[in-house]
Amino acid sequence: MGIDYGRARIGVALSDELQMLAHPAETIAAGKGPDPVARIAALAQEKDVERIVVGLPRHMNGTSGESAREAMSFAEKLRTRVSCEVCTWDERLSTVAAQRSLREAGKSTRETRNYIDQVAAQILLQSYLDSLQLNPGGAEPKSFA
Repeated sequence: MGIDYGRARIGVALSDELQMLAHPAETIAAGKGPDPVARIAALAQEKDVERIVVGLPRHMNGTSGESAREAMSFAEKLRTRVSCEVCTWDERLSTVAAQRSLREAGKSTRETRNYIDQVAAQILLQSYLDSLQLNPGGAEPKSFA
C-alpha cells in the first residue's frame, strides 16, 4: 500500500498481488471526520497488506522539512495501529508527476482535485515496486524511516 500524506487529503494506492503494478485506491480526508489512521488500518487489514509505504516529501537537495516531519509522524502513528511493516520512501515530485500525467490526459485541475492524491500515491508506490524489481532476491530498498 502506498500513502501520499497531506494535511488536507491522504492518497492511497494498492499494488496487485504480484507487487508489480500500483493502482489508485482512494482519497481520505485528513483533519475532518473519521480518523484517517483508522481507515488506513482497516483498509490494510481488509486487503491483507504486507507493507505500507508512506511518501516522504524531501527537498530537492535531500533535506527534510516540515512536510517530511509530518509524514514521518504519520508513519509512526500507523506503526502503532497496523500489524504490517510501515516504511517511508522518497516521493520527491510525485504530486508534480501526478499533475502532469492528469493534465496530459486532458483533465483540468478542478476535475482532478478528488483523485490527484491517489495518483501521487500510485506514482510513489510504483517507484517503490520498481526498486524491488531492480533488486530481486537482494536486500530491501533503502527506506528513510
